[in-house]
Amino acid sequence: MKQLIAKLKYTPAGWETSPLERKSYYLYFAGQNAIYFLLANYLNTYLIFLGINPLKTAGVMLAVKIWDAINDAVFGAIFDSVKFKSGKKYLPWLKISTALTPAATLLLFCIPKGSGETVKLIWFAIAYIIWDTVYTLCDVPIYGSVTAMTLNLDERSSMLSYKSIWAGIGIAFITVAGTVLVSEHVGMSYGWVALAVAVFAVITMVPVLKTLQERHVPEEEDSFTLGKMFSYLFRNKYLLIYYFGYFFYSAANISGALNLFVSYYLFNDTLFSLVVGACGTVPSLIASLLVPQLIRKVDKMKVYKLSAVAMVVLSVIMWVVGYNNLILHIVLYVLRSIPLSIIGVVMFIFTPDCAEYGKYKTGIEAKGITFAIQTFMVKLTAAVSGALSIGILGLKSTGWITVEVQSFEELQTLGIVQSEHALNVLWFSYVMVPAIGCLLAYLCWVFYKLNDKDVQIMADCNAGKITREEAENALSRKY
Repeated sequence: MKQLIAKLKYTPAGWETSPLERKSYYLYFAGQNAIYFLLANYLNTYLIFLGINPLKTAGVMLAVKIWDAINDAVFGAIFDSVKFKSGKKYLPWLKISTALTPAATLLLFCIPKGSGETVKLIWFAIAYIIWDTVYTLCDVPIYGSVTAMTLNLDERSSMLSYKSIWAGIGIAFITVAGTVLVSEHVGMSYGWVALAVAVFAVITMVPVLKTLQERHVPEEEDSFTLGKMFSYLFRNKYLLIYYFGYFFYSAANISGALNLFVSYYLFNDTLFSLVVGACGTVPSLIASLLVPQLIRKVDKMKVYKLSAVAMVVLSVIMWVVGYNNLILHIVLYVLRSIPLSIIGVVMFIFTPDCAEYGKYKTGIEAKGITFAIQTFMVKLTAAVSGALSIGILGLKSTGWITVEVQSFEELQTLGIVQSEHALNVLWFSYVMVPAIGCLLAYLCWVFYKLNDKDVQIMADCNAGKITREEAENALSRKY
């Protein structure tokens, strides 16, 4: 543990980044993930409280993805083709997005209360499109920048692992602050919570603008049309395989979106989610801190798949036990948090690997497009996940009662009671839908054959450190 913490203070041999540079890079993800988590876990509750028909809301979420598909493709091409006078590729975009992303978040949580359903839906659609666009401006560059900061694969993997830990700080901030503020005990509006998150995001995202160094920006890059982009995607089979699996895992991950309702209706207090979350914090943190060391010894895809299996098994047991046995629920929740935290740390380490494979296989320098795909998948799965969770509650067969209220405090005052069938559907959706998605993801990742040693060889070849012939001879298999 001490060695892991110490690595934040010095630069290991062969690494190119400075300690301050890495710290500010990690800190950026605290603010960015606070914003993302606000939408992923609180937006659905906010929209249901507005009294909007859940099925209509789900439809708008999915419709926005039509723009998203165009938006991310366009920006991916822009990121790979636009040249700034400074010679920087990612930093100028980060400067723009640091101001726009928090502002767009505030807009999304300021839907006029008391207005008609149509007005609310139009406001939500426009605000969601704006947020979706500006989030692209921050997500693609911050992930893509790691490839410009260093060519060392171990350094990249370590940075992307540690950033996940710092992202957890942002998630913890919104989890604690958000849950307490909107609970029936406080009853504060989501608009004020969004403001607090926006301020936190600005404070944590600004430092990287001063410290990030782009050391390896390719002088010659391919220009992209949409046709060329799709051609590249289908030639990069491991990128496709990985994100097929990621789609199933993340799209079905609806637990967070239902968390407040599960705590309120099944465990009689919205703050219950904080209790079980606190119980799982220490083992999750320890597991997260051990991941960088673990993936140096064990191929990270093996770690990924084993964690997925553990998550599925524990979820099935949790569902069978049910929500009436409080102690067993907490124990199983804590145990399940360990593989989930490992998955969270490892999840996005594969994208740079696929980018190196794509360059090695096709000769095309397309890191911007590659990370644009990542951003697109993050937002697509968030929308599908949100639409799925809110859509399930909106089904007539579910029997879920929806009313326009300001907070859980008002909901408690009204004495709204859900049917036993609705509560059982809520429990199954909370526990088993994510497990089913995780199982489907595992079946996709079985076909992912890239390993860490081969990716490093490809990266060295792409950087001109070794010849193509030397790389082919050193690879463990033919790609």
